[in-house]
Amino acid sequence: MKSLKTVEPLLNRLLDIQRINSAASVLSWDQETYMPAGGGTARAEQIATLQGIAHRHLVSSDTERLLGTWLDLQTGLPLEQDGELWDESSHSLLREVWRDYSRAKKLPSEFVMRLSRECSLAQQVWAEARTQNNFKSFLPNLRMVLSLKREEAQYLGFEGTSYNALLDVYEPGSTVDGLRPLFAQLKARLVPLLKRIQQSSVQIDDTFLYHAYDQARQLEFGRLVLIAMGYDFEKGRLDLSAHPFTTSFHPTDVRVTTRVYEHDLPSCLFSCIHEGGHGLYDQGLDPTHYGTPLGEAVSLGIHESQSRLWENCVGRSRAFWRFFYPILQATFHHQLRAVDMEQFYAVINRVKPSLIRVEADELTYNLHIMLRFEIEQDLIEGKANPEELPDIWSHKMKEYLGIVPSLDGDGVLQDVHWSMGAFGYFPTYTLGNLYAVQFYEQAKHEIPHIEEEIAAGQLMVLRRWLGHKIHRWGRMFTPDHLAQRVTGVSLNPEPFLRYIERKYGELYQLDKA
Repeated sequence: MKSLKTVEPLLNRLLDIQRINSAASVLSWDQETYMPAGGGTARAEQIATLQGIAHRHLVSSDTERLLGTWLDLQTGLPLEQDGELWDESSHSLLREVWRDYSRAKKLPSEFVMRLSRECSLAQQVWAEARTQNNFKSFLPNLRMVLSLKREEAQYLGFEGTSYNALLDVYEPGSTVDGLRPLFAQLKARLVPLLKRIQQSSVQIDDTFLYHAYDQARQLEFGRLVLIAMGYDFEKGRLDLSAHPFTTSFHPTDVRVTTRVYEHDLPSCLFSCIHEGGHGLYDQGLDPTHYGTPLGEAVSLGIHESQSRLWENCVGRSRAFWRFFYPILQATFHHQLRAVDMEQFYAVINRVKPSLIRVEADELTYNLHIMLRFEIEQDLIEGKANPEELPDIWSHKMKEYLGIVPSLDGDGVLQDVHWSMGAFGYFPTYTLGNLYAVQFYEQAKHEIPHIEEEIAAGQLMVLRRWLGHKIHRWGRMFTPDHLAQRVTGVSLNPEPFLRYIERKYGELYQLDKA
Protein backbone atom coordinates (compact mmCIF):
# COMPACT_ATOMS: atom_id res chain seq x y z
CA MET A 1 0.00 0.00 0.00
CA LYS A 2 1.48 3.33 -1.07
CA SER A 3 1.42 6.13 1.50
CA LEU A 4 2.10 9.88 1.51
CA LYS A 5 5.78 9.08 2.06
CA THR A 6 5.86 7.89 -1.56
CA VAL A 7 5.06 11.38 -2.86
CA GLU A 8 7.32 13.32 -0.49
CA PRO A 9 9.08 15.28 -3.28
CA LEU A 10 5.66 16.53 -4.42
CA LEU A 11 4.70 17.43 -0.84
CA ASN A 12 7.86 19.53 -0.45
CA ARG A 13 7.05 21.43 -3.61
CA LEU A 14 3.46 22.05 -2.50
CA LEU A 15 4.75 23.32 0.84
CA ASP A 16 6.91 25.94 -0.87
CA ILE A 17 3.93 27.08 -2.95
CA GLN A 18 1.69 27.33 0.10
CA ARG A 19 4.23 29.44 1.96
CA ILE A 20 4.20 31.91 -0.91
CA ASN A 21 0.39 31.98 -0.91
CA SER A 22 0.37 32.46 2.85
CA ALA A 23 2.70 35.44 2.51
CA ALA A 24 0.31 36.95 -0.04
CA SER A 25 -2.57 36.33 2.39
CA VAL A 26 -0.75 38.23 5.14
CA LEU A 27 -0.48 41.21 2.80
CA SER A 28 -4.18 40.92 1.92
CA TRP A 29 -5.17 40.77 5.59
CA ASP A 30 -3.08 43.86 6.32
CA GLN A 31 -4.68 45.63 3.36
CA GLU A 32 -8.11 45.13 4.93
CA THR A 33 -7.08 46.07 8.48
CA TYR A 34 -4.03 48.27 9.12
CA MET A 35 -2.52 49.32 5.78
CA PRO A 36 -2.42 53.11 5.32
CA ALA A 37 -4.71 54.32 2.55
CA GLY A 38 -1.80 55.51 0.45
CA GLY A 39 -0.26 52.06 0.21
CA GLY A 40 -2.92 50.57 -2.03
CA THR A 41 -1.22 50.64 -5.42
CA ALA A 42 2.08 49.26 -4.15
CA ARG A 43 0.24 46.57 -2.18
CA ALA A 44 -1.66 45.44 -5.26
CA GLU A 45 1.65 44.92 -7.08
CA GLN A 46 3.16 43.04 -4.13
CA ILE A 47 0.22 40.64 -3.88
CA ALA A 48 0.07 40.14 -7.64
CA THR A 49 3.79 39.33 -7.76
CA LEU A 50 3.54 36.70 -5.03
CA GLN A 51 0.45 35.08 -6.53
CA GLY A 52 2.12 35.05 -9.94
CA ILE A 53 5.18 33.29 -8.47
CA ALA A 54 2.99 30.72 -6.70
CA HIS A 55 1.06 30.05 -9.91
CA ARG A 56 4.22 29.58 -11.97
CA HIS A 57 5.54 27.11 -9.40
CA LEU A 58 2.29 25.12 -9.47
CA VAL A 59 2.15 24.80 -13.27
CA SER A 60 5.91 24.37 -13.75
CA SER A 61 7.53 21.46 -15.54
CA ASP A 62 8.89 20.25 -12.19
CA THR A 63 5.39 19.95 -10.71
CA GLU A 64 4.16 18.34 -13.91
CA ARG A 65 6.99 15.82 -13.80
CA LEU A 66 6.29 14.91 -10.18
CA LEU A 67 2.55 14.53 -10.73
CA GLY A 68 3.12 12.61 -13.94
CA THR A 69 5.10 10.04 -12.01
CA TRP A 70 1.93 8.86 -10.27
CA LEU A 71 -1.01 10.19 -12.32
CA ASP A 72 -2.30 10.36 -15.85
CA LEU A 73 -2.15 14.13 -16.30
CA GLN A 74 -5.07 14.09 -18.74
CA THR A 75 -7.52 12.22 -16.52
CA GLY A 76 -6.11 12.51 -13.01
CA LEU A 77 -6.32 8.74 -12.57
CA PRO A 78 -3.51 6.95 -10.69
CA LEU A 79 -1.06 5.04 -12.85
CA GLU A 80 -0.71 1.30 -12.29
CA GLN A 81 2.67 0.68 -10.68
CA ASP A 82 3.81 -2.72 -9.43
CA GLY A 83 0.22 -3.64 -8.57
CA GLU A 84 0.36 -1.52 -5.40
CA LEU A 85 -2.68 0.51 -4.39
CA TRP A 86 -2.66 3.96 -2.80
CA ASP A 87 -3.95 4.37 0.74
CA GLU A 88 -6.97 6.65 1.16
CA SER A 89 -5.00 9.74 2.21
CA SER A 90 -2.59 9.50 -0.70
CA HIS A 91 -5.33 8.82 -3.22
CA SER A 92 -7.30 11.85 -1.99
CA LEU A 93 -4.24 14.06 -2.02
CA LEU A 94 -3.32 13.16 -5.59
CA ARG A 95 -6.93 13.65 -6.71
CA GLU A 96 -7.08 17.14 -5.22
CA VAL A 97 -3.60 18.21 -6.31
CA TRP A 98 -4.48 17.19 -9.85
CA ARG A 99 -7.71 19.22 -9.61
CA ASP A 100 -5.73 22.32 -8.53
CA TYR A 101 -2.97 21.72 -11.06
CA SER A 102 -5.24 21.09 -14.04
CA ARG A 103 -7.29 24.20 -13.25
CA ALA A 104 -4.20 26.39 -12.76
CA LYS A 105 -2.63 25.03 -15.96
CA LYS A 106 -5.47 26.57 -17.96
CA LEU A 107 -4.71 30.06 -16.62
CA PRO A 108 -1.68 31.99 -17.92
CA SER A 109 0.49 33.35 -15.10
CA GLU A 110 0.26 36.83 -16.63
CA PHE A 111 -3.54 36.61 -16.35
CA VAL A 112 -3.37 35.44 -12.73
CA MET A 113 -1.22 38.44 -11.83
CA ARG A 114 -3.47 40.85 -13.73
CA LEU A 115 -6.59 39.50 -12.02
CA SER A 116 -4.94 39.68 -8.59
CA ARG A 117 -3.76 43.24 -9.19
CA GLU A 118 -7.15 44.49 -10.40
CA CYS A 119 -9.04 42.79 -7.56
CA SER A 120 -6.70 44.24 -4.96
CA LEU A 121 -7.21 47.73 -6.38
CA ALA A 122 -10.95 47.22 -6.72
CA GLN A 123 -11.30 46.21 -3.06
CA GLN A 124 -9.75 49.48 -1.99
CA VAL A 125 -11.98 51.53 -4.29
CA TRP A 126 -15.03 49.55 -3.13
CA ALA A 127 -14.30 50.30 0.53
CA GLU A 128 -14.21 54.04 -0.18
CA ALA A 129 -17.23 53.91 -2.50
CA ARG A 130 -19.25 52.09 0.14
CA THR A 131 -18.38 54.72 2.72
CA GLN A 132 -19.42 57.45 0.29
CA ASN A 133 -22.51 55.59 -1.01
CA ASN A 134 -21.19 56.19 -4.50
CA PHE A 135 -21.61 53.24 -6.86
CA LYS A 136 -20.45 55.24 -9.90
CA SER A 137 -16.97 55.67 -8.40
CA PHE A 138 -16.65 51.87 -8.16
CA LEU A 139 -18.14 51.12 -11.58
CA PRO A 140 -14.89 51.30 -13.64
CA ASN A 141 -13.21 48.81 -11.31
CA LEU A 142 -16.23 46.53 -11.33
CA ARG A 143 -16.27 46.53 -15.13
CA MET A 144 -12.61 45.52 -15.20
CA VAL A 145 -13.02 42.73 -12.63
CA LEU A 146 -16.12 41.43 -14.39
CA SER A 147 -14.33 41.37 -17.73
CA LEU A 148 -11.47 39.40 -16.20
CA LYS A 149 -13.83 36.88 -14.56
CA ARG A 150 -15.55 36.29 -17.90
CA GLU A 151 -12.10 35.77 -19.40
CA GLU A 152 -11.24 33.34 -16.58
CA ALA A 153 -14.36 31.28 -17.29
CA GLN A 154 -13.32 30.97 -20.92
CA TYR A 155 -9.84 29.81 -19.94
CA LEU A 156 -11.25 27.23 -17.53
CA GLY A 157 -13.87 25.87 -19.89
CA PHE A 158 -17.37 24.80 -18.90
CA GLU A 159 -20.49 22.89 -19.80
CA GLY A 160 -23.76 24.76 -20.03
CA THR A 161 -23.20 28.28 -18.70
CA SER A 162 -19.88 30.06 -18.19
CA TYR A 163 -21.01 30.74 -14.62
CA ASN A 164 -20.52 27.02 -13.87
CA ALA A 165 -16.76 27.44 -14.27
CA LEU A 166 -16.75 29.99 -11.43
CA LEU A 167 -19.17 28.08 -9.19
CA ASP A 168 -16.88 25.06 -9.33
CA VAL A 169 -13.99 27.07 -7.87
CA TYR A 170 -15.82 27.54 -4.57
CA GLU A 171 -18.05 24.46 -4.43
CA PRO A 172 -16.58 21.58 -6.46
CA GLY A 173 -19.18 19.97 -8.68
CA SER A 174 -21.77 22.71 -8.15
CA THR A 175 -23.74 23.83 -11.23
CA VAL A 176 -26.57 26.21 -12.05
CA ASP A 177 -28.77 23.27 -13.01
CA GLY A 178 -28.13 21.73 -9.61
CA LEU A 179 -28.73 24.93 -7.64
CA ARG A 180 -31.91 26.14 -9.32
CA PRO A 181 -34.15 23.29 -8.06
CA LEU A 182 -32.71 23.69 -4.58
CA PHE A 183 -33.42 27.44 -4.54
CA ALA A 184 -36.89 26.79 -5.95
CA GLN A 185 -37.62 24.33 -3.14
CA LEU A 186 -36.51 26.86 -0.54
CA LYS A 187 -38.46 29.69 -2.12
CA ALA A 188 -41.64 27.58 -2.29
CA ARG A 189 -41.57 27.09 1.51
CA LEU A 190 -39.89 30.27 2.78
CA VAL A 191 -41.94 32.90 0.93
CA PRO A 192 -45.33 31.60 2.17
CA LEU A 193 -43.87 31.26 5.67
CA LEU A 194 -42.68 34.87 5.54
CA LYS A 195 -46.17 36.02 4.54
CA ARG A 196 -47.75 34.09 7.42
CA ILE A 197 -45.32 35.67 9.86
CA GLN A 198 -46.05 39.14 8.51
CA GLN A 199 -49.76 38.48 9.07
CA SER A 200 -49.20 37.17 12.60
CA SER A 201 -50.57 39.12 15.54
CA VAL A 202 -47.24 38.65 17.33
CA GLN A 203 -45.26 41.87 17.22
CA ILE A 204 -41.63 41.90 18.37
CA ASP A 205 -40.21 45.27 19.35
CA ASP A 206 -36.47 45.36 18.69
CA THR A 207 -35.80 49.04 19.40
CA PHE A 208 -33.65 48.33 22.48
CA LEU A 209 -31.02 46.70 20.24
CA TYR A 210 -30.27 50.11 18.72
CA HIS A 211 -29.61 52.13 21.87
CA ALA A 212 -26.05 53.31 22.46
CA TYR A 213 -23.73 50.39 23.29
CA ASP A 214 -20.11 51.08 24.12
CA GLN A 215 -17.99 49.73 21.26
CA ALA A 216 -15.08 48.54 23.41
CA ARG A 217 -17.47 46.54 25.60
CA GLN A 218 -19.09 45.02 22.52
CA LEU A 219 -15.69 43.86 21.34
CA GLU A 220 -14.82 42.46 24.76
CA PHE A 221 -18.05 40.46 24.90
CA GLY A 222 -17.38 39.12 21.39
CA ARG A 223 -13.92 38.08 22.50
CA LEU A 224 -15.37 36.30 25.54
CA VAL A 225 -17.74 34.28 23.35
CA LEU A 226 -14.93 33.39 20.93
CA ILE A 227 -12.86 32.02 23.80
CA ALA A 228 -15.80 29.94 25.03
CA MET A 229 -16.23 28.54 21.50
CA GLY A 230 -12.65 27.32 21.59
CA TYR A 231 -11.08 29.95 19.33
CA ASP A 232 -7.41 30.00 20.33
CA PHE A 233 -6.11 33.55 20.71
CA GLU A 234 -2.57 32.20 20.98
CA LYS A 235 -3.07 31.25 17.33
CA GLY A 236 -5.45 34.00 16.27
CA ARG A 237 -6.54 37.63 16.45
CA LEU A 238 -9.73 39.70 16.47
CA ASP A 239 -9.51 42.94 14.49
CA LEU A 240 -11.77 45.45 12.74
CA SER A 241 -12.50 45.65 9.01
CA ALA A 242 -15.08 47.19 6.67
CA HIS A 243 -16.54 43.73 5.99
CA PRO A 244 -16.02 40.94 8.57
CA PHE A 245 -13.85 38.09 7.30
CA THR A 246 -11.58 35.26 8.37
CA THR A 247 -8.19 34.54 6.90
CA SER A 248 -5.74 31.74 7.62
CA PHE A 249 -2.01 31.59 7.00
CA HIS A 250 -1.54 28.30 8.90
CA PRO A 251 -3.61 26.45 11.55
CA THR A 252 -1.41 28.24 14.10
CA ASP A 253 -2.23 31.70 12.66
CA VAL A 254 -5.92 32.20 11.88
CA ARG A 255 -7.37 35.72 12.13
CA VAL A 256 -10.94 36.97 12.33
CA THR A 257 -12.35 40.46 11.97
CA THR A 258 -15.60 42.15 12.91
CA ARG A 259 -17.16 45.59 12.69
CA VAL A 260 -18.73 47.55 15.54
CA TYR A 261 -21.57 50.05 15.46
CA GLU A 262 -22.49 51.93 18.61
CA HIS A 263 -26.20 51.80 17.81
CA ASP A 264 -26.41 48.23 16.50
CA LEU A 265 -25.67 45.60 19.14
CA PRO A 266 -26.24 42.47 16.98
CA SER A 267 -23.77 43.45 14.25
CA CYS A 268 -20.56 42.94 16.22
CA LEU A 269 -21.96 40.14 18.35
CA PHE A 270 -23.09 37.84 15.56
CA SER A 271 -20.23 38.64 13.19
CA CYS A 272 -17.83 37.57 15.97
CA ILE A 273 -19.67 34.27 16.37
CA HIS A 274 -19.96 33.80 12.59
CA GLU A 275 -16.31 34.48 11.85
CA GLY A 276 -15.37 32.46 14.91
CA GLY A 277 -17.03 29.44 13.28
CA HIS A 278 -14.81 29.95 10.23
CA GLY A 279 -11.79 30.41 12.48
CA LEU A 280 -12.43 27.16 14.36
CA TYR A 281 -12.50 25.26 11.07
CA ASP A 282 -9.16 26.72 9.99
CA GLN A 283 -7.56 26.19 13.41
CA GLY A 284 -8.89 22.63 13.37
CA LEU A 285 -7.20 21.60 10.13
CA ASP A 286 -4.35 19.13 10.58
CA PRO A 287 -1.11 21.17 10.64
CA THR A 288 0.91 18.13 9.52
CA HIS A 289 -0.85 18.44 6.15
CA TYR A 290 -0.19 22.18 5.78
CA GLY A 291 0.68 22.97 2.18
CA THR A 292 -1.40 20.11 0.78
CA PRO A 293 -5.12 19.82 -0.04
CA LEU A 294 -5.50 17.63 3.06
CA GLY A 295 -4.69 20.75 5.09
CA GLU A 296 -7.36 22.90 3.40
CA ALA A 297 -11.13 23.26 3.81
CA VAL A 298 -13.08 21.04 1.45
CA SER A 299 -15.36 23.75 0.05
CA LEU A 300 -16.85 27.14 0.81
CA GLY A 301 -20.26 25.58 1.43
CA ILE A 302 -18.82 23.33 4.14
CA HIS A 303 -16.79 26.25 5.51
CA GLU A 304 -19.92 28.40 5.64
CA SER A 305 -21.78 25.62 7.42
CA GLN A 306 -19.41 26.02 10.34
CA SER A 307 -19.98 29.75 10.70
CA ARG A 308 -23.76 29.50 10.26
CA LEU A 309 -23.99 26.56 12.66
CA TRP A 310 -22.34 28.60 15.39
CA GLU A 311 -24.09 31.85 14.52
CA ASN A 312 -27.62 30.48 14.19
CA CYS A 313 -28.07 26.95 15.55
CA VAL A 314 -26.03 27.86 18.63
CA GLY A 315 -25.81 31.66 18.85
CA ARG A 316 -29.54 32.28 18.38
CA SER A 317 -30.65 29.42 20.61
CA ARG A 318 -32.25 29.63 24.05
CA ALA A 319 -29.62 27.25 25.42
CA PHE A 320 -26.77 29.59 24.46
CA TRP A 321 -28.38 32.64 26.02
CA ARG A 322 -29.30 30.92 29.27
CA PHE A 323 -25.61 31.16 30.05
CA PHE A 324 -24.49 34.24 28.13
CA TYR A 325 -27.44 36.60 28.56
CA PRO A 326 -26.78 37.35 32.24
CA ILE A 327 -23.22 38.28 31.25
CA LEU A 328 -24.42 40.50 28.39
CA GLN A 329 -27.05 42.05 30.64
CA ALA A 330 -24.42 42.87 33.26
CA THR A 331 -22.13 44.29 30.57
CA PHE A 332 -24.88 46.64 29.34
CA HIS A 333 -26.95 46.95 32.49
CA HIS A 334 -28.47 50.32 31.69
CA GLN A 335 -29.70 49.27 28.25
CA LEU A 336 -30.83 45.71 29.12
CA ARG A 337 -31.88 45.83 32.76
CA ALA A 338 -35.59 45.77 31.87
CA VAL A 339 -35.21 43.12 29.14
CA ASP A 340 -35.54 39.49 30.20
CA MET A 341 -33.96 36.56 28.36
CA GLU A 342 -37.14 35.51 26.56
CA GLN A 343 -37.56 39.04 25.20
CA PHE A 344 -33.95 39.05 24.06
CA TYR A 345 -34.32 35.61 22.44
CA ALA A 346 -37.40 36.77 20.54
CA VAL A 347 -35.72 39.96 19.36
CA ILE A 348 -32.54 38.33 18.02
CA ASN A 349 -34.73 35.84 16.14
CA ARG A 350 -37.41 38.24 14.91
CA VAL A 351 -38.20 38.10 11.20
CA LYS A 352 -37.81 41.49 9.60
CA PRO A 353 -36.84 41.86 5.95
CA SER A 354 -33.64 43.90 5.98
CA LEU A 355 -31.46 45.68 3.48
CA ILE A 356 -28.20 44.14 4.74
CA ARG A 357 -27.48 40.46 4.04
CA VAL A 358 -25.13 39.84 6.96
CA GLU A 359 -27.75 41.20 9.37
CA ALA A 360 -30.65 39.22 7.88
CA ASP A 361 -32.68 36.77 9.94
CA GLU A 362 -32.45 33.04 9.24
CA LEU A 363 -35.64 32.99 7.17
CA THR A 364 -34.94 35.89 4.79
CA TYR A 365 -31.18 35.34 4.53
CA ASN A 366 -31.50 32.85 1.69
CA LEU A 367 -33.66 35.31 -0.26
CA HIS A 368 -30.67 37.67 -0.23
CA ILE A 369 -28.55 34.87 -1.71
CA MET A 370 -31.09 34.04 -4.43
CA LEU A 371 -31.06 37.69 -5.47
CA ARG A 372 -27.28 37.76 -5.75
CA PHE A 373 -27.14 34.37 -7.47
CA GLU A 374 -29.47 35.62 -10.21
CA ILE A 375 -27.69 38.96 -10.62
CA GLU A 376 -24.15 37.67 -10.86
CA GLN A 377 -25.15 34.87 -13.20
CA ASP A 378 -26.64 37.48 -15.55
CA LEU A 379 -23.51 39.64 -15.20
CA ILE A 380 -21.16 36.80 -16.11
CA GLU A 381 -23.34 35.69 -19.02
CA GLY A 382 -23.62 39.25 -20.33
CA LYS A 383 -27.39 39.46 -19.80
CA ALA A 384 -27.00 42.44 -17.46
CA ASN A 385 -24.73 45.47 -17.61
CA PRO A 386 -22.79 46.67 -14.56
CA GLU A 387 -24.10 50.24 -14.83
CA GLU A 388 -27.65 48.91 -14.43
CA LEU A 389 -26.87 47.19 -11.13
CA PRO A 390 -28.45 49.70 -8.70
CA ASP A 391 -31.77 49.52 -10.56
CA ILE A 392 -31.60 45.72 -10.92
CA TRP A 393 -30.77 45.42 -7.24
CA SER A 394 -33.70 47.59 -6.18
CA HIS A 395 -36.12 45.70 -8.41
CA LYS A 396 -35.09 42.31 -7.01
CA MET A 397 -35.07 43.56 -3.41
CA LYS A 398 -38.64 44.72 -3.92
CA GLU A 399 -39.58 41.38 -5.48
CA TYR A 400 -37.95 39.17 -2.83
CA LEU A 401 -38.08 41.22 0.35
CA GLY A 402 -40.52 44.05 -0.25
CA ILE A 403 -38.00 46.78 0.57
CA VAL A 404 -35.74 49.03 -1.50
CA PRO A 405 -32.42 50.63 -0.45
CA SER A 406 -32.10 54.39 -0.67
CA LEU A 407 -28.30 54.32 -0.41
CA ASP A 408 -25.74 52.37 -2.47
CA GLY A 409 -23.95 51.29 0.72
CA ASP A 410 -27.13 49.56 1.87
CA GLY A 411 -27.68 48.04 -1.55
CA VAL A 412 -25.39 47.08 -4.37
CA LEU A 413 -22.20 48.14 -2.54
CA GLN A 414 -22.82 46.27 0.72
CA ASP A 415 -20.78 43.14 -0.10
CA VAL A 416 -17.05 42.95 -0.76
CA HIS A 417 -17.26 39.84 -2.96
CA TRP A 418 -17.52 41.34 -6.44
CA SER A 419 -14.64 43.73 -5.79
CA MET A 420 -12.42 40.75 -4.92
CA GLY A 421 -13.56 38.81 -7.99
CA ALA A 422 -15.53 36.23 -5.99
CA PHE A 423 -18.24 35.60 -8.55
CA GLY A 424 -19.76 32.20 -7.82
CA TYR A 425 -19.17 32.52 -4.08
CA PHE A 426 -22.66 33.64 -2.94
CA PRO A 427 -24.52 30.33 -3.49
CA THR A 428 -22.19 28.67 -0.98
CA TYR A 429 -23.87 30.71 1.76
CA THR A 430 -27.18 28.95 1.17
CA LEU A 431 -25.44 25.60 0.91
CA GLY A 432 -23.78 26.43 4.21
CA ASN A 433 -27.13 27.17 5.85
CA LEU A 434 -28.45 23.78 4.78
CA TYR A 435 -25.33 21.86 5.79
CA ALA A 436 -25.28 23.70 9.14
CA VAL A 437 -28.66 22.42 10.29
CA GLN A 438 -28.00 18.94 8.90
CA PHE A 439 -24.71 18.74 10.85
CA TYR A 440 -26.19 20.22 14.03
CA GLU A 441 -29.12 17.82 14.02
CA GLN A 442 -26.62 14.98 13.76
CA ALA A 443 -24.57 16.39 16.63
CA LYS A 444 -27.70 16.52 18.81
CA HIS A 445 -28.48 12.94 17.85
CA GLU A 446 -25.01 11.71 18.78
CA ILE A 447 -24.69 13.92 21.89
CA PRO A 448 -28.18 13.96 23.46
CA HIS A 449 -27.05 16.27 26.31
CA ILE A 450 -25.43 18.85 24.05
CA GLU A 451 -27.98 21.59 24.70
CA GLU A 452 -27.58 21.18 28.46
CA GLU A 453 -23.82 21.60 27.94
CA ILE A 454 -24.36 24.75 25.89
CA ALA A 455 -26.77 26.13 28.50
CA ALA A 456 -23.96 25.70 31.06
CA GLY A 457 -21.55 27.63 28.84
CA GLN A 458 -19.69 24.45 27.88
CA LEU A 459 -19.27 24.90 24.12
CA MET A 460 -16.19 22.72 23.73
CA VAL A 461 -18.23 19.51 23.44
CA LEU A 462 -19.57 20.80 20.13
CA ARG A 463 -16.18 22.21 19.13
CA ARG A 464 -14.57 18.78 19.61
CA TRP A 465 -17.35 16.99 17.70
CA LEU A 466 -16.98 19.31 14.72
CA GLY A 467 -13.21 18.99 14.81
CA HIS A 468 -13.40 15.20 14.79
CA LYS A 469 -16.16 14.90 12.19
CA ILE A 470 -15.32 17.75 9.79
CA HIS A 471 -12.34 19.99 10.44
CA ARG A 472 -9.47 17.52 10.64
CA TRP A 473 -10.23 15.87 7.31
CA GLY A 474 -9.42 18.84 5.07
CA ARG A 475 -10.12 17.86 1.48
CA MET A 476 -9.81 14.14 2.13
CA PHE A 477 -13.43 13.71 1.02
CA THR A 478 -15.60 15.57 -1.47
CA PRO A 479 -18.34 17.77 0.08
CA ASP A 480 -21.02 15.17 -0.71
CA HIS A 481 -18.92 12.30 0.63
CA LEU A 482 -18.21 14.25 3.82
CA ALA A 483 -21.93 14.97 4.33
CA GLN A 484 -22.72 11.30 3.91
CA ARG A 485 -19.97 10.28 6.35
CA VAL A 486 -21.18 12.74 8.99
CA THR A 487 -24.97 12.48 8.61
CA GLY A 488 -25.55 9.33 6.56
CA VAL A 489 -27.14 11.21 3.65
CA SER A 490 -26.27 13.77 0.99
CA LEU A 491 -27.20 17.44 1.37
CA ASN A 492 -30.93 17.70 1.99
CA PRO A 493 -32.88 20.97 2.51
CA GLU A 494 -35.59 19.26 4.58
CA PRO A 495 -33.78 19.49 7.98
CA PHE A 496 -33.25 23.22 7.44
CA LEU A 497 -36.85 23.83 6.37
CA ARG A 498 -38.25 21.84 9.31
CA TYR A 499 -35.96 23.74 11.69
CA ILE A 500 -37.08 27.12 10.30
CA GLU A 501 -40.77 26.22 10.28
CA ARG A 502 -40.64 24.81 13.81
CA LYS A 503 -38.65 27.72 15.23
CA TYR A 504 -40.69 30.51 13.71
CA GLY A 505 -43.97 28.69 14.05
CA GLU A 506 -43.40 28.68 17.81
CA LEU A 507 -42.03 32.22 17.99
CA TYR A 508 -44.89 33.74 15.97
CA GLN A 509 -47.59 31.35 17.27
CA LEU A 510 -48.52 30.31 13.75
CA ASP A 511 -50.38 27.21 14.92
CA LYS A 512 -52.84 29.53 16.66
CA ALA A 513 -53.35 31.67 13.57
